[in-house]
Amino acid sequence: MKKLITILFAVALGPASWGQSECGELLDSNQDGYIGVEDLMNLLSYFGDSDSDLDGIFDSVDLCVDPQACNYNSNPTEACVFLDAIGDCGGDCAEDTDGDGVCDELYGTCQGESTLTYHGYTYDLVAIGDQCWFAENLRNEHYANGDAIPGDFSNSEWENVVEIFNLGAQAIYNNDASNLTDYGRLYNWYAVDDARGLCPSGWHVPTDVEYTTLTDGLGGTSVAGGKMKSSPEDSPAWNGTNTSGFSGLAGGYRNDYGDFLNEGYLGCFWSASANGAGAWLRELGGGSTEVEWYYDNLRNGFSVRCVRD
Repeated sequence: MKKLITILFAVALGPASWGQSECGELLDSNQDGYIGVEDLMNLLSYFGDSDSDLDGIFDSVDLCVDPQACNYNSNPTEACVFLDAIGDCGGDCAEDTDGDGVCDELYGTCQGESTLTYHGYTYDLVAIGDQCWFAENLRNEHYANGDAIPGDFSNSEWENVVEIFNLGAQAIYNNDASNLTDYGRLYNWYAVDDARGLCPSGWHVPTDVEYTTLTDGLGGTSVAGGKMKSSPEDSPAWNGTNTSGFSGLAGGYRNDYGDFLNEGYLGCFWSASANGAGAWLRELGGGSTEVEWYYDNLRNGFSVRCVRD
């Protein structure tokens, strides 16, 4: 084998030293203008082995061939190691949120997860830019600690419970249980702002700034709405493209008098950010690519999404 390598080195280096550019181009497999170790490994691969991570070690004797591993080009007898945020990866790893010893960035912002189950409901997750979102509206009727969120109110009861007592409340559109699976629940902002929390541990209702980050990353408010709405091919369907995976639906809302309005036309999403006597929200509308940004009455019932901390 040593003789073979010596011969191959001679073959590889000879043409370069003789100045025969035509043969040199053939041997310079990575076309970097030099004939080096990588070119030699590529040449040797014709004899039945390969070096997929280009660390100069054949895969047959290399226990780590994943270039994303911190030690892929170290001792070939070491198994791959993916280290956390303490700088062992050369400082490239930002954090290890779940403490599993694996850099979050190796799995994207949703850390390899596609669903999450919370209070008995399973939600699809979607990574959008550097954020991880619920791809469905929140459906739970309990705060994160298990306390019930008052619901099943008539119109007059809804008006009184939020106007007189300023209590958190939730509802299903038209008080019709068949709307729960598609549209989730509608929450007033007192429920959003409750210290017991609406979202599971490690998640929260997005702030106004986080919604702005989302829409800016999708090209700005003038076009982001179309990318955030489910498409005609989705089930349930709306009139967007859903290229973001946000899967927004026209779940309507409940006003402070208890009336249910605009199902099939508007999707309204609370933020966690107050603004005087109101709070900021985002609105998607039928036939529009816009994302409307404004604040509204705290007593209204809107949809809620969760975003990872």
